[in-house]
Amino acid sequence: MRRLLLDTQVFLWWLTDHPSLGKRAKAAIADPQNQVFVSAATAWEISIKKALGKLEAPDDIMSIVREEGFVELPIGLRHGELAGLLPLHHRDPFDRMLIAQAKIEELTIVTADEKFRPYRVKVLWALR
Repeated sequence: MRRLLLDTQVFLWWLTDHPSLGKRAKAAIADPQNQVFVSAATAWEISIKKALGKLEAPDDIMSIVREEGFVELPIGLRHGELAGLLPLHHRDPFDRMLIAQAKIEELTIVTADEKFRPYRVKVLWALR
């Protein structure tokens, strides 16, 4: 069993069956043996970008996460502390939170973002 954390872009690609999401990532997300997590940071990022008019996305992320059989990953104090202490290879606060959560919870991030590489977090590349 693998424990996967979807980054926001991958979560949205999954919901829309976007062609950018690679076969390997799709198979891992769809595998019922794997546990797939969606962070509260993803819902936060989506709602902010929707409010700014930068993104069109569904409204009820919590219901969608449950319908997909994914697991909600709340943000805790340890996550916040580590996100703030990470080196500034990546300045996006949402991605920094995902990196912190993946490290603390021992999750593999499913992403297409090369900026995750310097953090030495487990990654399943979404484009391959």
